[in-house]
Amino acid sequence: MDLYSIMPVNDQARALAWFEVFFGRPADEVIGGEHLWQVGENAWVVVDHRDVRADRVGQAMVTLGVTDLDDILARLAAHGITHEPVETYSNGVRHVVVLDPDGNSLSLAEAPTD
Repeated sequence: MDLYSIMPVNDQARALAWFEVFFGRPADEVIGGEHLWQVGENAWVVVDHRDVRADRVGQAMVTLGVTDLDDILARLAAHGITHEPVETYSNGVRHVVVLDPDGNSLSLAEAPTD
């Protein structure tokens, strides 16, 4: 099974610059007007600015499991990207919400290390 999580955006240029910083690289693929970042073996985050998605801009939510939360947050901060406070759940998972310029929510979750 493959997963494609769509991030509807208003301004393609602004969104692409933001997502390149968020992921630390340009899109892995461009198909038509969609820019895709591969985030797992069969999982993709897709930035889409087409009019067909206009009524959904800012409503997307996705959580990504990461192993280097502090490094990611430092990279984002170096580029002026802010985030909500980092929470630590009772099971030790550290979680933070980052909003793209359109208000789409990209959460990062890091499991505790043994």
